[in-house]
Amino acid sequence: MTDFSPREIVSELDRFIIGQHEAKRAVAIALRNRWRRLQLDEKLREEVLPKNILMIGPTGVGKTEISRRLAKLAGAPFLKIEATKFTEVGYVGRDVEQIVRDLVEVAIGQTREKKRKDVIARAEAAAEDRVVNALVGENASQTTKEAFRRKLRNGELNDKEIEVEVQSGGGGFPMFDIPGMPGAQMGAISIGDIFGKLGGKAKTRRLTVAESHDILVNEEADKLLDTDMLVQEAVRAVEQNGIVFLDEIDKITARDGRVGGDVSREGVQRDLLPLIEGTTVSTKHGPVKTDHILFIASGAFHVSKPSDLLPELQGRLPIRVELRPLTREDFRRILTDTEASLIKQYVALMGTEGVTLNFTDDAIDAIADIAVSVNASVENIGARRLQTVMERVLDEISFTATDRSGETLTVDGAYVQKNIGDLAKNADLSRFIL
Repeated sequence: MTDFSPREIVSELDRFIIGQHEAKRAVAIALRNRWRRLQLDEKLREEVLPKNILMIGPTGVGKTEISRRLAKLAGAPFLKIEATKFTEVGYVGRDVEQIVRDLVEVAIGQTREKKRKDVIARAEAAAEDRVVNALVGENASQTTKEAFRRKLRNGELNDKEIEVEVQSGGGGFPMFDIPGMPGAQMGAISIGDIFGKLGGKAKTRRLTVAESHDILVNEEADKLLDTDMLVQEAVRAVEQNGIVFLDEIDKITARDGRVGGDVSREGVQRDLLPLIEGTTVSTKHGPVKTDHILFIASGAFHVSKPSDLLPELQGRLPIRVELRPLTREDFRRILTDTEASLIKQYVALMGTEGVTLNFTDDAIDAIADIAVSVNASVENIGARRLQTVMERVLDEISFTATDRSGETLTVDGAYVQKNIGDLAKNADLSRFIL
């Protein structure tokens, strides 16, 4: 769990997301409160519940990105999921408890990666032995093995092919839902789970020495890990630090005068109530309590309002944050100021072809202006519009870059207008193309 202060969390988020200061403050406080809770004595710790957040704002303003960056920062088990994926218990489809099961799987993967680092030295030594044995045979003399080991460490044998036995991950068995079972109690069940570890048999693969390195090191590391302890730690991480980002929550509101597709939407809200309030979910790794999982819900609420949600669900999302639409200045900063801005990405992409790409200030202004005007006249899709506009502007350069290696190309305001200006002005055309 991170011990960053709220101010440090906000400044980390500022590196990737422009504006939305209120939303950043809210998630920074929520994250710091997770750390504060863990410092309390055990009796009081159980009483402190997470303050779940509801983010309200149009599409493309940074709701998902804030949550994703936050989870990365926290090093916490994180799951982003669409509320529209689920149906009410009793209908065929996924029930909301699958959220927790998926979160546990994410946490197990994270914990395994972390634990592998602790045993990496021993795992690399064991993997090296297996490669040497595959190269010279197990019965070779110690001198021969040492000679090959030296060559291996110097990278001289990287292209040599070897045959190694590796565990097949059981991926050959399909997953399937159980129809008619209320909410498909365990979500999806694998035939491999039913018939035991049939899929876990070792199989021989032909690989180069370089390709085999990661596979063998991971396999040897997993042999050194205690799986039961690993699962227990992952479940504990989910219960204490888990973060669920529930997107498109506005799409499960029951709207007046609508029938058909809305039939089970209110039911999904009702099913979410105990999950967010705190319940115990059965998973194949044992029961998991959801009392202290932080839920961040988000929605554009174009057609519905937050007050259309069930009153009980509104009460379980006490912190409301409104994300404002992006301005021209925000678009400009998104293009230039963020750590991996679109301009930097395109310059790097063209650099792979040996083409040097320069964007002038008036080009950046023109792109921002076009994105704002198209958002205003067609449909406001926020910062995502910049990608459409950039692709259109650089269409010719991207297509011919392979033949122009060594050239320096400058994109200025006139170039932008020439490639996209007329199209942006024609509302009917831009409705379909931009």
